Amino acid sequence: MTNGTSEITSEHTLYAEPIFHFGNFTITNSLLNTWLVVLVIVVFGLFFKSRIKLIPKGIQNGLEAVLEMLFDVFDSVTGSREKTLNFFPFIFSFFVFILLNNWLGLLPGIGSVGQVISEHGKKVFVPFFRGGTADLNTTLALALIGVVASHIFGIISIGFWKYFNKFINLKALAAIPKKVFKDPSVLIVNPIKVFVGLLEIVSELAKIISLAFRLFGNIFAGEVLIASMAAILAFGLPLPFMFLEIMVGVIQALIFAMLILTYLTMMSTEEEH
Repeated sequence: MTNGTSEITSEHTLYAEPIFHFGNFTITNSLLNTWLVVLVIVVFGLFFKSRIKLIPKGIQNGLEAVLEMLFDVFDSVTGSREKTLNFFPFIFSFFVFILLNNWLGLLPGIGSVGQVISEHGKKVFVPFFRGGTADLNTTLALALIGVVASHIFGIISIGFWKYFNKFINLKALAAIPKKVFKDPSVLIVNPIKVFVGLLEIVSELAKIISLAFRLFGNIFAGEVLIASMAAILAFGLPLPFMFLEIMVGVIQALIFAMLILTYLTMMSTEEEH
């Protein structure tokens, strides 16, 4: 767009754009978006909490039906309703937070309200809000929280010593002198167990990278696709792609939540099981 003789451009960058600074802390448009999502969740939670009835009806009845369906899905992963109930608040929080971040960037007006800044000798339009999950910093933080939480739950569930030996298998090394004369195969099997445990440490790092880039890549690509379609024809053409991104937002939020649930279940289960 133009403003007098100056042309104002709009760029979809890989990184979140800074909006303002609070001391040395930079506030980006994706951070503002995540704060807005948190505000929406808090307001809805407080509103809904005051209206919960013993006999459900209306919205409460629908939400309870959805929760029962999610309980059944989670049971298929955890193998028990007890574990499902323990993990559900944590996992469902992930799902709702990611889903709203995925969807909020699609709302009309979210990407059209912003400010014009000068960058490299040209004027660039920067929106105040950008989908939180279209920022790698956000998805990386979510992945770190999920994976670290799986380790904390694992230590609480099976104890530190058993959990430690999942990765650095001192028990397998200590068993070699005791069993070598009765079962010489431990000279081969137990070192393999130790090596597999070390590989598990690498796999934990891979989990974080995989979770972060999968979510970021899908949501960022969707926003770029919609922006490209809008640039070709602003009226009508982006609508089917927006509907597609709504579905992608649900799927990606569910995949992320289910993967974290899987990690929690695996880490809270003893190796023998």
